Amino acid sequence: MTETLTRTSSASPLADDVRAALEACGVDLTAVGGDSTVASPITGEPLVGTRLDSTDAIDAAVGRAAAAFPAWRDTPAPLRGQVVKRWGELLTEHKQHLATLVTAEVGKTPSEALGEVQEMIDIADLAVGQSRQLFGKTMPSERPGHRLQEVWHPLGVVGVISAFNFPVAVYAWNTALALVCGDTVVWKPADVTRLSAIAVDALLARAVAESGAPEGIHQLLLTDADGSKRMVADRRVALVSATGSVRMGREVGPVVAERFGRTLLELGGNNGAIIAPSADLDLALRGVVFAAAGTAGQRCTTLRRLFVHSSVADQLTKRVVAAYETLAVGDPRTEGVLVGPLVNRRSFEAQQAALAAAQEQGGTVLVGGDRELADEHPDAYYVRPAVVSMPSQTPIVHEETFAPILYVMTYDDLDVVVAEHNAVPQGLSSAIFTSDQAEAERFLSAAGSDCGIANVNIGTSGAEIGGAFGGEKETGGGRESGSDAWKAYMRPSTQTINYSGQLPLAQGVTFI
Repeated sequence: MTETLTRTSSASPLADDVRAALEACGVDLTAVGGDSTVASPITGEPLVGTRLDSTDAIDAAVGRAAAAFPAWRDTPAPLRGQVVKRWGELLTEHKQHLATLVTAEVGKTPSEALGEVQEMIDIADLAVGQSRQLFGKTMPSERPGHRLQEVWHPLGVVGVISAFNFPVAVYAWNTALALVCGDTVVWKPADVTRLSAIAVDALLARAVAESGAPEGIHQLLLTDADGSKRMVADRRVALVSATGSVRMGREVGPVVAERFGRTLLELGGNNGAIIAPSADLDLALRGVVFAAAGTAGQRCTTLRRLFVHSSVADQLTKRVVAAYETLAVGDPRTEGVLVGPLVNRRSFEAQQAALAAAQEQGGTVLVGGDRELADEHPDAYYVRPAVVSMPSQTPIVHEETFAPILYVMTYDDLDVVVAEHNAVPQGLSSAIFTSDQAEAERFLSAAGSDCGIANVNIGTSGAEIGGAFGGEKETGGGRESGSDAWKAYMRPSTQTINYSGQLPLAQGVTFI
């Protein structure tokens, strides 16, 4: 292990900013330094290097979390909430530092990066309140002198696997709730976003120390895919919460199921929006463009399929194309830039392959799809978001490409278009823009959108933490963040208390 967090040989301003942000968050540079370099998608340049954990280190981290669990489980939930409260305060204090790291590692604009850190702060606030509201139920018993109740208990060790596109927020969704529920947490961040993970973990370590909580309740794994597989297979991990591709979910799910563990899966999203003839087109335009082009199309809730009623299709499509032509693409730190880079070359190649397939299947590229700034940044991948006019129900439209491609299709009948909307294997987020209440209610009904998230007159992205986040079908069925999502991190215990002095059996059964 190196004695310091490895600095790039060409000490760039971006690398210097990253190092300063890490130091401001209290990162112990000697503890995490190493030769595995994290690069920035903004320029393609290496930032700083970290260690990669060995298999023994991974096993030991899970062991520390398991050893800390009994004491943490027995800590009163409101006191557990105080740790998360302090964490939220530190996240607020270091919001700008964390946003700097998110921008450097993911390529988000500062506004989007700050918004992601704000999600962490918001879920900490929600979790603190939840620590006093882990409600069970009391049910009437059919037997005299008996009480029937439901009580929720902590699960144990929760393993969190997070994706690059939201490197810190989704971890916080899981961790804030898991901690107040009495679980300990082991986190495997995306390999390309290790630096923001190190900073977030350092702030949580400070909150734990200042609150007097057991030291081992949170563990960070700096490892690759093989390392995450080891954590997933570990029987000491009661719940694996994994965010990523459907392919990743297909690998994680069976391994955890084989050992009868639990999973919380947040996988692919191939999100659609319907523009009805009564829609406010100004509103729809803004909602569509941000949902489709924001974060360079690299959100799980990115809008990828747009169904426009034939009566307004030409008008709206022309406006969307015109808006795309004016989107500022470039270094996200530059004022006025709205679209930053793709995360790596593989994402760019996936976008190019999808555009070629779309054209082979009858599509027409109306705008975008070309690489930009290649001369200035040969190791970074900037693209202009693409709009593609497509026939309905072509194969490529049923696939999720994690890049900014918006497929536009027309429709005439609401029931038909809802069926087409639901025909893809993913089921995360959806939207309809309409001024017709009946249409909105039909879309929200059980016969309407089959997604976990269904919106009216807003886009598919930008979920608030108060509502449960997640989707159906190949999206995985998990729920995180608000509402009753806390129950995923606990186990129910149904309890019967007999204070009658007699022993009647249920259902009138007699035995003695």
